[in-house]
Amino acid sequence: MKKNPNVAVVGATGAVGEAMLRVLAERDFPVREVRALASARSAGLEVAFGDSALLVEELHEGSFSGVDIALFSAGGSISKEFAPAAVEAGAVVIDNSSAFRMDADVPLVVPEVNPDDVAWHKGIIANPNCSTIQMVVVLKPLHDAARIKRVVVATYQAVSGTGKKAVAELLSQTDAIRRGNLPVSEVYPHQIAFNVLPHIDVFRDDGYTKEEWKMDVETKKIMGDDSIAVVATCARVPVLVGHSEAVNIEMESALSVEDARSLLASAPGVALVDDPAGNAYPLAIDAAGKDPSYVGRIRRDATVEHGLAMWIVSDNVRKGAALNAVQIAELLL
Repeated sequence: MKKNPNVAVVGATGAVGEAMLRVLAERDFPVREVRALASARSAGLEVAFGDSALLVEELHEGSFSGVDIALFSAGGSISKEFAPAAVEAGAVVIDNSSAFRMDADVPLVVPEVNPDDVAWHKGIIANPNCSTIQMVVVLKPLHDAARIKRVVVATYQAVSGTGKKAVAELLSQTDAIRRGNLPVSEVYPHQIAFNVLPHIDVFRDDGYTKEEWKMDVETKKIMGDDSIAVVATCARVPVLVGHSEAVNIEMESALSVEDARSLLASAPGVALVDDPAGNAYPLAIDAAGKDPSYVGRIRRDATVEHGLAMWIVSDNVRKGAALNAVQIAELLL
C-alpha cells in the first residue's frame, strides 16, 4: 500500500460518508487525492473535506481508476454492484454495509479487537454493524481476562443509524406534536417521537430482527470465538446520535467489578465513566462527536456465578461507522 494513497468515499453525501471525510481530515490521514462519489442526483454537489470542498462525482464502474482505498457507505446493493469493480481496479474496499460481513473470505474488523485480521483480506474488508462495534471494544479486554461465555444485550439506538431522513422525521414529528398536529411516519412503521420501537431491520423467521442476528454472528466472528452465546433485543429510541446498550455478561472465571473497571480504564478505544454517586455514567449526548466507546454502571450480575452488568454508549455514526473504517485504512498503511 502506498504511503500516500488515493482514497474514494462512496456515498459521500450521506451521513456516514460525510463523517468519513471529516474523520479522514481530522486524523490527517495521508491522502494524495480524495474522490467523493455518489449517485447521479448528487453529482455536482460539494462536500466538505477539512478546510476545502470536494465536487461530488457520479459513481460508475470506471470511478476507481488509480484509487488505492475505497470507503463504501451507500448500502448493500451498491456495495455488491461496485465493490468488485473497485477491487478489480486495484483498490482495497472497506465496506460499511452488511453485504460481505459474514463471507468467509472477508475479514470483519474492529481495530481495537482483531487488527491482525486485516492481513488476510482479498480486496474487501468489512466494517461491522455499529451496535456490534461499540460492544466488542468493551468486551475484548474482559474476554481476554476471564473468557466470556454469554452476552445478553438490549440496545437503545439513535435514529441517525437509519440515516438523514430518519433524523428529519424525528424532528418533524416532535415539532408536529408540539404544535398539536398529527405526526407523519414515513421512515419507520410507527411514530418515533416520544416512543420506542422494538424493531430494527427486518424480522426473521425465528422472531429476531436482522439487527439482533448481526450482533450475535458478528460478535463471534470479530472475537474469533464461536462459543460465545449472544442474545440481543434491539430498539429504536427518539435520540439523534448515540447508541446505548445495557449489557450483561457471564464469564468462565471470576472477575471483580474493581478489576473490570481497571481493565477498561486502560483499554484502547474505551473511556470509563463510572461514578454513580456523582451521577457520572455514559450519556448519548456526551458521546456524540467523540471517538470512544463509553462504559459505566459496572456492577455484579448476581444471577450467574461469574457475571457483570454494564452500560455502553458510543457515537453510532462516528465510531460505529466512519471512524472504524478509517482506522482500518490506517492499518493498511
